[in-house]
Amino acid sequence: QVRLVESGGGLVQAGGSLRLSCAASGRTFSSYTMGWFRQAPGKEREFVAAIGWRLLYADFVKGRFTISRDNAKSTVYLQMNSLNAEDTAVYYCAGRSGNTVRTGVADWGDWGQGTQVTVSS
Repeated sequence: QVRLVESGGGLVQAGGSLRLSCAASGRTFSSYTMGWFRQAPGKEREFVAAIGWRLLYADFVKGRFTISRDNAKSTVYLQMNSLNAEDTAVYYCAGRSGNTVRTGVADWGDWGQGTQVTVSS
């Protein structure tokens, strides 16, 4: 298991950008698939992006968000551009052992506490 701590959330105007970071503790980070999910008020948690043996993005973020990782720093990032009000949510970092990318919440075993992203229109 890894412990995950997100940072970088905040309030931004529509059209703006934010960069989320997720720092992981543990010695097996490089062997983990890492992902980002989000949960808006009254909605279920949904997949945003993941990086394992391949990159995968939800359709609603393609071309706007970029996931990346720095294994030397045990950190995964989510660069979010062209934000709009519909992107307002708590964003969660997630990890799963192995390189297979999955999009279901139940497929991920490690979660951060979440970081709030609010986009004002």
